[in-house]
Amino acid sequence: MMFRRISILLLLVLCGAGVQAQQVLRLDLKRTIALANDSSLSAFRYQNMYLSGYWEYRSYKAARLPSLSLNLTPAQYYRYITQRYDSQADVDVYREQQMFSATAGLSLVQNFDLLGGTFYVDTQLDYLRNFGDVNSTQFSTVPFRIGYQQDLLGFNAFRWDRKIEPLKFEKVKKQFIYNSESVSEEAVNYFFSLAMAQTDYRLAEENLTTADTLYAIGEQRQKIAAISQADLLTLKLDKVNARNTLKNAEITRKRAMSALATFLNLDKNTYIEIDLPSRPRYVDIPTDRALLLAKENNPTYLEQRQNVLEAEREVDRTKKESRFNASVNASVGFNQVADNQVADNLGAAYRNLLQQDLVLLTVSIPLVDWGVRKGKYNMARNNLNVVKIAARQEEISLEEDVMMTVSDFNVQQDLIASASEALDLAELAYDQTRRRFIIGKADISSLTLSLNRQQEAQKNYIQALQNYWLNYYKIRKLTLHDFESGMSLSDRFDFDNNRY
Repeated sequence: MMFRRISILLLLVLCGAGVQAQQVLRLDLKRTIALANDSSLSAFRYQNMYLSGYWEYRSYKAARLPSLSLNLTPAQYYRYITQRYDSQADVDVYREQQMFSATAGLSLVQNFDLLGGTFYVDTQLDYLRNFGDVNSTQFSTVPFRIGYQQDLLGFNAFRWDRKIEPLKFEKVKKQFIYNSESVSEEAVNYFFSLAMAQTDYRLAEENLTTADTLYAIGEQRQKIAAISQADLLTLKLDKVNARNTLKNAEITRKRAMSALATFLNLDKNTYIEIDLPSRPRYVDIPTDRALLLAKENNPTYLEQRQNVLEAEREVDRTKKESRFNASVNASVGFNQVADNQVADNLGAAYRNLLQQDLVLLTVSIPLVDWGVRKGKYNMARNNLNVVKIAARQEEISLEEDVMMTVSDFNVQQDLIASASEALDLAELAYDQTRRRFIIGKADISSLTLSLNRQQEAQKNYIQALQNYWLNYYKIRKLTLHDFESGMSLSDRFDFDNNRY
């Protein structure tokens, strides 16, 4: 480990001014994931998707409250030719008529979800000015009117909205957490890609240093005929190959570093150093428990429930539209009219009010539509069956994904232990082989084989760590549950601030 730290310092010295101009950032896995969920473009996109769903639900809730509207037509002018009867000449004549009008109204509306009707309270003032042979000014008022209207046998959209909209918002919230865990998965991939690239680079540095040392030792041993010329050439070839491998490793490392910086929305000149996570502790995840939590929390289940409800809504709508319907509109209020024959015609329009009553019953009976309504209803029923089958398929696929991910995670926990043990043994074996080669008790082939095994063991350990954390965050994503702490991600998530 000390040798590797020295190698890092040497690397920084060799990079010189180029590195000095860069920002240096050390990242562990936890901080990388936190930055990804806070600053990445993916996180911004998912936050805006959540806010869109949030405001859609707010709009639905607001629509359930009374709404107050002011309706104005401040000016309306007409000029036209009208036909009128002249009683003195006993003929019809055409005369020019001009009219100016204005209207103002205030209305309060409240939807009644249970029955699907609407209560309303309104007031209205109309002004009319006629220009022509006879000039007149009139005011028409409705100081107060209250009424109710609804379809008696028709489709009740409000009742279905009460079922669907809260479910949609619950899906939006859990989808946001699901997407956040997807960002964590992406961060794990980028993190370990750079970790592997940096490990390859450091191993390439070590290989070059070792090749230089072994070649120098080989030159001295060849002078005393301890090794052959062929062995010395092999050592020189290893030196050249090590130098080329270091250059290729540098290119790969820069690409992985740039990819991580771009994903985290960092400055392109940021120089990132990775700190590998320590060996994780064992986490017990029962498959049955994971399946139960997935059914409770996974947004896929909520989405399928939403799809089924929307399909059932369409069946209900087409069914009721295929038969006769009746609607009622009833209101009671006051009105009055005053013209220019009254001194204060505007004030007169609000005196001596007359009661205004309205009861309107409308019946709509489809007679001949050549099967259009029936066809729409049958289409809606068939679509409902399709949606139910698709929902079940999605549920089965998700269950399989949960079971396989839990199984892979449990296997990876065992593989990390094995990979860690293999790395310790490989490092010990290489150190002993290198010492034996220096004193002439091991050949080049043994040394090369031991070095390759040690490097392969290190890569396998990093790969095991990557697979472990990928499966860990995938399980979190599928179940919206943190098995390490035993807490639900939904319970501890702050939706107001979009953070854990």
